[in-house]
Amino acid sequence: MRFTLRQLQVFVAVAQQESVSRAAGLLALSQSAASTSITELERQSSCQLFDRAGKRLSLNALGHQLLPQAVALLDQAKEIEDLLNGKSGFGSLAVGATLTIGNYLATLLIGSFMQQHPESQVKLHVQNTAHIVHQVAHYEIDLGLIEGDCSHPDIEVQTWVEDELVVFCAPQHPLAQRGQATMEQLTHEAWILREQGSGTRLTFDQAMRHHRSALNIRLELEHTEAIKRAVESGLGIGCISRLALRDAFRRGSLVPVETPDLDLARQFYFIWHKQKYQTSAMREFLELCRAFTAGVQRSDEIVLPNIA
Repeated sequence: MRFTLRQLQVFVAVAQQESVSRAAGLLALSQSAASTSITELERQSSCQLFDRAGKRLSLNALGHQLLPQAVALLDQAKEIEDLLNGKSGFGSLAVGATLTIGNYLATLLIGSFMQQHPESQVKLHVQNTAHIVHQVAHYEIDLGLIEGDCSHPDIEVQTWVEDELVVFCAPQHPLAQRGQATMEQLTHEAWILREQGSGTRLTFDQAMRHHRSALNIRLELEHTEAIKRAVESGLGIGCISRLALRDAFRRGSLVPVETPDLDLARQFYFIWHKQKYQTSAMREFLELCRAFTAGVQRSDEIVLPNIA
């Protein structure tokens, strides 16, 4: 066998970063060492794996074929290394979660996982759905926990638990007294919404697709907590997951506005690359997530610690 695991490690890093210098930095190598590793891999195999455009490298067709197999081989090699070092096989795990899941569920799940497997090293990336899908598609993370639809051809999607968005307002807002609103009433309000690319915004836009042109969108924000604060301040009304609002509703700092005319139901999903080798850590974490929500009909029914 003419290639080494180190060469494959450099190849994967360069493929993901599209830059030898950035890949070298991630692997704590000099740029010349990383460049030599790629050159040697291509020379030994008599194959070109990258298209060069200045300092930027992008995978060619053969490189795209090699990438998932190289990632899988490196994952398996890491498991072998852990076993030979006397570890249980639960090594590193990189999880991506969208904001609602990341803020209210993922940290608890990862904490539980690490308590059960203290030798494991877990990284959590919290981004919107579009970003998490991109990371999974490019093998930058192992698993994604998302709240928006994913139709990427290379990604496996499995349902997890149901979720529901809810329109909400400040206690002093006129809609708070009514408790519900018609479509006509909603079109006269100022809205504070999540940004484009988020699963929450996608669900909202789908529910309002026949009325979007009439909406007054006052602010678009990337964080659910910022939306809650803006609505509390009286800047407008919002629409995010009931899960994210449960404690605010309990305290009375925000008030739900029921909308019988809108379908705001959605799903939380697990996603991973179809060609990615499933490590024991990935399998165990997925089982933990499913057990955590067993018997729950909707995300806001999950038992979580109260936030004062």
